[in-house]
Amino acid sequence: MSQTVVLKVGMSCEGCAGAVRRVLGKMDGVESYDIDMKEQKVTVIGNVQPDAVLQTVSKTGKKTAFWEAEAPPAEPENKTAETVVVA
Repeated sequence: MSQTVVLKVGMSCEGCAGAVRRVLGKMDGVESYDIDMKEQKVTVIGNVQPDAVLQTVSKTGKKTAFWEAEAPPAEPENKTAETVVVA
């Protein structure tokens, strides 16, 4: 069953968007995705779990979180996204 997952991803350049494209292109279940650098918004459509998409995109090292308006209901302790800072 297809669903839509919307993430806010800190992308500052085409290279950032390219990293997100690479990980989504390899992810099982992804049917399509749209990257809006101006809005810092990544929309993924497919047979995917929201948490799995978040984890996959987080591996790029970009600040990643669920888009607030579209965030799936979660327990309060699960609200914070893990941020990986690469020095």
